[in-house]
This record gives sequence, structure tokens and C-alpha cells, in this order.
Amino acid sequence: MVILTQVELRDDPQARRYIKNEVVTVKFAKAAGSVASREGANTYQAGDALITGSTGDHWSVSRDRFDTKYLPLPPLQHGADGQYRNKPVPVLARQMHEDFSVARSAGGDVIHGHAGDWLMQYAPGDHGIVQNAKFMKVYQTVSD
Repeated sequence: MVILTQVELRDDPQARRYIKNEVVTVKFAKAAGSVASREGANTYQAGDALITGSTGDHWSVSRDRFDTKYLPLPPLQHGADGQYRNKPVPVLARQMHEDFSVARSAGGDVIHGHAGDWLMQYAPGDHGIVQNAKFMKVYQTVSD
């Protein structure tokens, strides 16, 4: 398994820009904890978003990141539990051809992907992993 450190997809010629289009179900955490995702543990704090994706997968997003990345579906008010859609912000992604591990953020949870999964970079030092089947369902290439 490849362990990725100091990943910067802006410098990777195999990485491309994509936009996600997904409606997710959100509950805001009442206390700190951890949610098990396919890729590994996602620790969270009270107030962070606990997300269930369109394919049934689970993950957490810190509240400050969530507030900049997701919009409530009307008539839901922002900050209430319910359905949200991601903002159409381009992210960098690269499909990996062998099993790999990467930290979600500096000092954060280490998550694990399999050959065929996609390594995501949402911002410098902010990474995720998306299973290929989900990636094909919710991501579209950004034309340059």
C-alpha cells in the first residue's frame, strides 16, 4: 500500500478538475465522536456535519468547512438537519491504480483507498477518497 504524504494534486499531471453534484442528508453532531466510513474513521466535534451521501456512504465535515461547501434545499434553513446540495466548486481528483492511504488534513484521520478509487483534493492539505462507482455517479469533468 502506498502511503501518501504532502500530497499536492495541482502539481500532478494525472489530476483533473471535477465538480460534484450530489444531494446529501445531514445531521449536526450533538457531541464529539467518530463515524466509520468505507475509508476509515472520521472524527468530529459537536456542531460538525454528519453526512449520508446519495449512495449510502457516511462521513463528517467540520462545521466551518461545511458552511462554505453546502447549501440547504428549500425550505430548509441553513444549520438545520435535512437535505443539502454541495456548492458547484471545482476540486482536483486523480484515480489511483493501487491501494493507498492519506491523511484527511494535517494531523487528521488517515483514510485508506483501494485501486480504482479517486484521491480528492478539496484545498491544499485537505484530502478525501471517493470510491469509483460513486465518483462516476456524482462527479463531472470541468472543461478548461
